Amino acid sequence: MLLITACSTDLDQSPPNFASSDTLVDYEPILFAAYGYHFDAVSPMAIFGDFRSDNAFFDETPYTDFDEFGSNALTSSMSEDFFRPFYAALYKSILSANAVIENSLEPNLVGEAHFIRALSYYKLVLAFGDVTVNLQASPDIADATILPRQPKNDVYNDVIIPDLREAMSALSPASAADAGGRATSNAAQALLGKVYATMGNYTAAETELKAVIDGAEAAGVALQTNYEDIFGAEDDLNSEILFATQMSSTASISTYGREIFANWYGGANTKADANENAPIDADLIAAFAANPGDLRQDVTIDTSSTVALKYSLDLATDHDWIEMRLTDVIMLYAEALNENNTPADDVLALLDPIRTRAGLGSLVGTASTKEEVRQAILDERRLEFACEGQRWFDLVRFDAAQPGILNAEMGATISSDYHVFPIPLTEVTSFDEIVQNPGY
Repeated sequence: MLLITACSTDLDQSPPNFASSDTLVDYEPILFAAYGYHFDAVSPMAIFGDFRSDNAFFDETPYTDFDEFGSNALTSSMSEDFFRPFYAALYKSILSANAVIENSLEPNLVGEAHFIRALSYYKLVLAFGDVTVNLQASPDIADATILPRQPKNDVYNDVIIPDLREAMSALSPASAADAGGRATSNAAQALLGKVYATMGNYTAAETELKAVIDGAEAAGVALQTNYEDIFGAEDDLNSEILFATQMSSTASISTYGREIFANWYGGANTKADANENAPIDADLIAAFAANPGDLRQDVTIDTSSTVALKYSLDLATDHDWIEMRLTDVIMLYAEALNENNTPADDVLALLDPIRTRAGLGSLVGTASTKEEVRQAILDERRLEFACEGQRWFDLVRFDAAQPGILNAEMGATISSDYHVFPIPLTEVTSFDEIVQNPGY
């Protein structure tokens, strides 16, 4: 919340054309600012999701502490390079969304703003757990009561879920391409299903995710025939995409929050340098090796240079960051059905189109217990979404359903304190009301 209360010019969230509410009529530029601030959150999200997990790693100190799961992760370097840009960008997005929600008279713009605000708070909760909540465009900077962090379940129930339902009511279903990359009702419903799964409410998750799948064809959303066609600047907003943060070669790159995520996966930063046999972890290479013939491997990683291939460095600034795609919805739906005691073969059959596209056979008949099916889904998610910022958050979610599965996958005993990340140093040192996460 430093960016709300302090006079820090680098955290001034207001777009250049932001006028007072009594003079501003067109709030679309403010909405675009809410979308645009997510650009700064993309690379940190990639770092959190893959480099914290067994998919990728840093090879330069002190950044290697990021994989040590101790208080050392809260160094000034890590905080300034990753935690603060992520945190600041999302609260800037929230402030812009608040302005649209409070003032715009256009229902579609307000619906999109609700979606973006929900997405922002969802990312914040995934990363930090309990977070400060502000639902005002111009909060009273003297009011310290808004600073204390709110329990994450309250943020889900009181902010994220209502925002997504508002978005679903205001917007129409469409493919990302048909919507021009803007929020849609089916994107909001897909995110709502994922939110419920993250909360462990698999009954509600099943309902929402099934509705997205059932309505996909009518909305123009469908799986790509070839896995490789999901990725690449030339394939942005393809039929499988429900929502993506759109990137642009015209955007400035000045901090690690703004460094293009392709650089991290492609070994183009010294902190995860391909010349030092990084960033792709040997464990991910082994996971693909255990599935011979998987067509996703050659799209995802180069096993000799140990870099990711999904995003060409030649077009690095133009790759969109995929927030939700139909495959994620299908696999989350399978996860929800399994947790809701659906027979194993019925659950595993849902993965057949994904497995077939990958050049692999059906998993039907390979697992019988809920635990076995859960592991099969987790393994499939790893290969499907490698280098898409999902792995760490998948491990945390699955560990909530089956305590110990995260440790088993990571090959280490990791305190639950380190399932979330540290609040940026600037926040806890500036405000007594904002308390650091345990363990940091």
